[in-house]
Amino acid sequence: MAGKLQKEEQVADVELYIDPVCPFAWAASRWLLDAARKTDTPVTLRQMSLAVLNEGNDLNPKQQQMMARSRRLGRLFAAVGVGHGADAFARLYDAVGTRIHVRGEEMSADEVRQSLAECGLHESLSESLDDATLDEAARQAHQASQDVLGGSAGSPIIAVDGRGFFGPVLTGLPGSDDGVRLLEAILTAAATPEFAVLQRPYHGPPTLEEAR
Repeated sequence: MAGKLQKEEQVADVELYIDPVCPFAWAASRWLLDAARKTDTPVTLRQMSLAVLNEGNDLNPKQQQMMARSRRLGRLFAAVGVGHGADAFARLYDAVGTRIHVRGEEMSADEVRQSLAECGLHESLSESLDDATLDEAARQAHQASQDVLGGSAGSPIIAVDGRGFFGPVLTGLPGSDDGVRLLEAILTAAATPEFAVLQRPYHGPPTLEEAR
C-alpha cells in the first residue's frame, strides 16, 4: 500500500462540501474517507446546495425533480448540521447517501425517518424536510462552499487548509492504493500556491464499485 503521510509533517485539514443528491459527491466522499483513514488525515464533510446553485436556471423536468429533492434534503442536513454537529451530519450523509446512490431510493419521509433512526437521531427531524425557515441556513452553508472556492461551482468542492477546488470528480472508486496516492497528490497540489486547475472531459454518473 502507498505509504502513510509522514507523522512529523503537519497534517492538512481537509473539508469536502457535498450535496446529498449528487452522485459525484458521493463517489468523492467514499474515496476521501477511505484514503483519509489510511493516512490519518482529518476530514470534515460540509453542506452545499445544488438547489441554491441552480436557482433561476432553465432546467429540464428530471433536473427540476433533482433540485426539489436537493432543497428538501438540504433543510434536513442544515437542521442536523446546526443542531447536532459535524459528526451527526456525516453519519446522516452516510445513511442517506447509501439509500440514494446505492439502493436507488427516492427518500420518502419514511425512508428519511429510518435513516435518522440508523444514525441515532430523533425521527422528528424528518419534519425539517418541509420547514422553509431552514432554507436560509442551507443557503448560508452553500455560500460558505462558494467562498472557500472563491467562485461558483457545484458539488463536490474540496478544501485543503482553507484553499478550495472544484472536485475531485471521480467516474469510479479507485482501489485502496490508488486512492491514497490520489489524496497525497491533491494535498501536494493544494499546498502549491501556483496551482489552480487540472481538468479533462468526463461522463457520469460514476461507477460506485471499488476498482481492484
